[in-house]
Amino acid sequence: MKKVLSLLLIALFAGVFANADTLIRQTLHNDAFTAMGQTQPAKDDNQEIWIGQDQMATVAKEMTVVVDATRNVVDMINHTRKTYLEMALPLDMSKYLPPQFAQMMGATKVTVTPTGTTQQVGQWKCDGYDILIDMGMMKMKMAVWATTDVPFDWAQVHEKLSSQAMKASMRLNDVAVAEFKKIKGFQVKADVSMDIMGSEMKASSTVTEITTKPAPPGTYAVPAGYTKQEKLTMEDFMRR
Repeated sequence: MKKVLSLLLIALFAGVFANADTLIRQTLHNDAFTAMGQTQPAKDDNQEIWIGQDQMATVAKEMTVVVDATRNVVDMINHTRKTYLEMALPLDMSKYLPPQFAQMMGATKVTVTPTGTTQQVGQWKCDGYDILIDMGMMKMKMAVWATTDVPFDWAQVHEKLSSQAMKASMRLNDVAVAEFKKIKGFQVKADVSMDIMGSEMKASSTVTEITTKPAPPGTYAVPAGYTKQEKLTMEDFMRR
């Protein structure tokens, strides 16, 4: 379940577009929690998001999600298992999920509400949004801060790239993804809480840097030697 929060944060901060490659650095934090008899310690991590022309790669220690509009694919790359799943665009995530999770995806409801409040996050003046994601047995609440004061077309990247990453990472359908269009700007901070059968999990993510530089070779590619899989498995959902 901890992975759900990490994937969510991956998806929410994948919102930049420029002709040159753009690098976004983030810090991620998960509070310690106990759920279903298992205890997980607090965890801090870093994440990078690279945006190129018609390409985006969200790079974390355990997983990379690549959206490549030049090849019309989304690649979910599992570095722990050295596997990858290649999915065609436009993405229909239900084709790649176990049946029980495909049903859950269809039932997921997302509600985005502007709060009318502002906050300074680093160098960015942000507007606040509350997000509720109802997955049936799991409910997630988010406080998101987004800014339009950025030197790239955040609306274009959402339409072309990050909406597809969101479908893959969060297992959302088109209706749920469309609700996120209510967020005006690029999300630079999020506080997340998830209720799972009475246990609360909390996580947060903050952008610390946005720079323009050439992406390292292979940033938008599957590493050599990784094994292709046709669908996500139960093991993919249970990994921590």
